[in-house]
Amino acid sequence: MTQTNSALHNPSVAPVQVVPITTDAQWKEFLDVPSRVYQNDPNWVPPLRSSIAKQLAPTHPFRQYGELQGFLAYRSGANGGKEQAVGRVVAAVNQRLIERESQNVGLIGYFECVDDFAVADALLSAACDWLQQKGMTLARGPIDLFTHNHCLFLADGFDSPPTMMMPYNPSYYLQFMEQAGWHKAIDAYAYEWHIDPAFVATFEKSYRIACKSGVTFRPVHLKGESFTEDCRSLYRLFSKMFANNWSATPRTEEDFVEEAKDLKTIVDPDIFPIAEYNGEMIGFFMALPDYNIALKHVNGKLDLVGILKLLWYRRKINQARVLVICSLPEFRRKMVSPALIYLGMQGSLGKYDWAELGYVYETNEPSRKLIEASGGTIHKTYRAYEKSLV
Repeated sequence: MTQTNSALHNPSVAPVQVVPITTDAQWKEFLDVPSRVYQNDPNWVPPLRSSIAKQLAPTHPFRQYGELQGFLAYRSGANGGKEQAVGRVVAAVNQRLIERESQNVGLIGYFECVDDFAVADALLSAACDWLQQKGMTLARGPIDLFTHNHCLFLADGFDSPPTMMMPYNPSYYLQFMEQAGWHKAIDAYAYEWHIDPAFVATFEKSYRIACKSGVTFRPVHLKGESFTEDCRSLYRLFSKMFANNWSATPRTEEDFVEEAKDLKTIVDPDIFPIAEYNGEMIGFFMALPDYNIALKHVNGKLDLVGILKLLWYRRKINQARVLVICSLPEFRRKMVSPALIYLGMQGSLGKYDWAELGYVYETNEPSRKLIEASGGTIHKTYRAYEKSLV
């Protein structure tokens, strides 16, 4: 279970004050809040502060079709000491999501809070009030602006650190959401795969069937124009296959390629196979080394010391995160998805002991059946919430 500072379990009698963020100094305090919430949690992996700041900056592409407001919760320190920021949240209106769902749904995200329901309730109320003022009739979260950022709360599996790009939070967040009148919108699962040579061999038949059907396979390209072309093909296939995912919003090709460039340096082509038919990409298995093992020691800052620590500890990475397994429906009879799983697992042998695949929404029965048939077992559960604003 999540460990917290014992002082956080005894809320001060001082009132909570929630204020909208209007200054750079307040945004810095916003970035500082998690270190207070997780100060004694051995499983927490501090996110890169620069990455969060970039997402919330006025220059981020989100501002072209959405708006947001950050809030901080303050409470006086012990014996009337200096006020401390003890919670944070961002309320957001994503016009692309409203257009897609034809309803005025607003988002709450970047939520962090000490173990004090009064703080959580004040933050959530402030966010919902702002969304109501913007004409929203439904609040949904946690979603950090859109679902390809962090979203959902961890609901089960608090006894281990998160893998790369997966959410993590104290267990009391779920109680606070329900106590504040929010209800479950959807659950999602992360699956665990143990990389075993004997099990990998059971998928070789699928690979042979796919090859005999005219499907070819190769690693993702990482250099020059070939990398850019692969990114564009991945974007088109990803957009087609996941356009109807829960609460998903369309992304521009430019945004997708820029994010891919940020991840390029950590890609292992051995666990990122591409499937093609007549020269066209028809599927892919997207996995990354679990850099959280190294990032845990960086403390959220990639300064010179942080970079040196990252280079040192990345040698200890022995697990992977599988983000996506994808193939066009018309090629599934050619066993493309199981063949990609075979290649991804084969590329893991000798490098990674296990991999986490996720997350997969509880309603995605086809993907869940494929993953479970390939030996995946549910490792963690995640949850999103909604609340009516009318």
